[in-house]
Amino acid sequence: MASRGYRIGVDVGGTFTDFILVHGGRLTLDKHPTTPRDQSEGVLGGLRRLAARERVTLEALLGQTALIVHGTTTADNTMIEMSGATTGLITSEGHRDEIEIRRGYKEDIWDPALPPPTPICPRRRRYGVPERLDFEGQVVVPLDEDAVRRALRRMKKQGVDSLAVVLLFSFVNPVHERRVRELAAEELPGAMVSLSYEVMAAAPEFERTSTTLVNAYVGPRIGRYLGHLEERLRTAGFAGELLVMQSNGGVMPGGWVAQKAVAVMGSGPAGGTMGAVAVAQAAGITDFISVDMGGTSYDVSLVRGGAPEVKSGWNWHHRYLIGLPMVDVQSVGAGGGSIARVESGTLKVGPRSAGAEPGPVCYGRGGVEPTVTDANVVLGRVDPAWFAGGQMTLDVDAAHRAVGELAVELGLETTELAEGICDVINAKMAQAIRTLTVEKGIEPRDFALVAFGGAGAMHAAFLARELEIPEVIVPRFPGAFSAWGMLETEIRTDFSRAYFSPLSDLDDEGLASAVEAQEREAVEALAEEGIERDRGRIEHALDIRYVGQEYTLTIPLLSAAEPRRPSFHDDLARRFDEAHDQSFGHANPGAPVELVTLRSTGLGDLGRVQPQRLELVTGAAYEYEERPIVFGRHERSARIVRRDALVPGAVVDGPAVIVEATATTVVPPGSTLEMDDFGHLSISVEVES
Repeated sequence: MASRGYRIGVDVGGTFTDFILVHGGRLTLDKHPTTPRDQSEGVLGGLRRLAARERVTLEALLGQTALIVHGTTTADNTMIEMSGATTGLITSEGHRDEIEIRRGYKEDIWDPALPPPTPICPRRRRYGVPERLDFEGQVVVPLDEDAVRRALRRMKKQGVDSLAVVLLFSFVNPVHERRVRELAAEELPGAMVSLSYEVMAAAPEFERTSTTLVNAYVGPRIGRYLGHLEERLRTAGFAGELLVMQSNGGVMPGGWVAQKAVAVMGSGPAGGTMGAVAVAQAAGITDFISVDMGGTSYDVSLVRGGAPEVKSGWNWHHRYLIGLPMVDVQSVGAGGGSIARVESGTLKVGPRSAGAEPGPVCYGRGGVEPTVTDANVVLGRVDPAWFAGGQMTLDVDAAHRAVGELAVELGLETTELAEGICDVINAKMAQAIRTLTVEKGIEPRDFALVAFGGAGAMHAAFLARELEIPEVIVPRFPGAFSAWGMLETEIRTDFSRAYFSPLSDLDDEGLASAVEAQEREAVEALAEEGIERDRGRIEHALDIRYVGQEYTLTIPLLSAAEPRRPSFHDDLARRFDEAHDQSFGHANPGAPVELVTLRSTGLGDLGRVQPQRLELVTGAAYEYEERPIVFGRHERSARIVRRDALVPGAVVDGPAVIVEATATTVVPPGSTLEMDDFGHLSISVEVES
């Protein structure tokens, strides 16, 4: 993998697209409004700004760029807008309604009249065909090729341009699915074909069906977008490699992602989490909560032992389950653009967002409904003249009018309602953290809080106080942090295969051979991306459960040869019992367990940016201004400090506001901020003892 020249991270968010450029240890960052109709417009616009910052043309910048790592929300937006491909499904006879039977999930469990999700593949485009394999992959009923051809011809008349194929036990033996693809090439030429054994080669059946259908639904749009983006980049002079962020915390080339598009669902937050891991490691912190607050959403992940939890079975808005490995992120509709409104005499904030267009009222782009950003402007916590590094001048009067009109409805003062808006959104975000911690028996006060995103550091100290978390870390360039985090990731490719066996009857040599075979696949996949063995590593794991359970836990293997160790059975059972107790609060040592899935992951080093320690200066002085800011319904004189005026060792007592190009950090009264020797900010939060 090339490492010379520029390296650029691009993170497309709901409101802004963030950019970070790395060259010779120097970092340059910028933001550009996201262009929802064509995200590539915002990407190219931001790259032009980076080129201007480097005092070169766009062509010169891209000509010297070795690597672009790109995070895109195209897959998520496709599902939100229900604007994917005209999708068809071929499945085993009798199973065409699997996707609608689902598992009983509902978006609102208290509404018995709530209709089911709008199907991405309606029943008229789902066809069951005679065929059957048994659980060992033996052919019981041969594939009825005439039935397949009839189904494909009907799909052609229906305008199907993307086909999902999900046949029973194909993940054990894909012979029938492969034949369907061959027939589709004849009867449905030009259509994208997603085979379940390639998308998710594992049980359970519904998760495999759901994951494959989502891949088929979003795949063509992802492929078109990435192809269009790469074409525009190449035309502008880019000769390097374009990698795309995946939801598992790794990256892969755009061509690979286009065939497995479901892997980028929810990938944006994963980049921020991986960046937070790098920052926390440098600070010697292994257990922390990562929070990313942008313009539209608030994303939370829990990191223990220096690594985020990666799990399968993500339930996308209670609609479709994604069965691929994903960084565990809890997302809620809470961002700077979240709209405040009155419902039944009560203040509500979010999840509806002003987004990039028109944006908050203070942006002056036509927004009329007050947002969280407008509330912070009214409270004085945002510098209106230096927002986004001075690229935007905020309309303070418009924000006051919008918040004031809503305040009249509730019989409140304008500043009183503005602080109420912030309190409501803080409560919503605190609950998202509790979902990942308290509801799982984990005490948040035992963790640090790593906060980033354009609005993350503005609210982090208030959240920490409510959750009794004593320390908040705000990394450098927090507003473009996810873009930087993408440059801290690795090439990652995942492989899985069904491996059913009770532990008591396990063929240890057979398992070891299966692990080694899957390791060879991973090594070959990394080699195709230019990752030699000395820069790559392979990790293995098993999905295990107690006999009689449906859900599994993923237990890492210590090495590919571990199944050959005499103590393997006892060690594996013990690790599973410990993981079950940690995840669910109980275990059943000695109960029979069974293996379900073998997983292997290939990881390749892209070359990370090495953080540079700076010299600490005790009692360092810095310039600041003062202005009144509202805290606790009262105006307080607060210090306004430019972040670039601080040096390592500088200490700022609250109340204070730290302003920079990509974000604003608020230090409430009673809290103290200090810059460490990496340039990160650490806020000591006053909590009740």
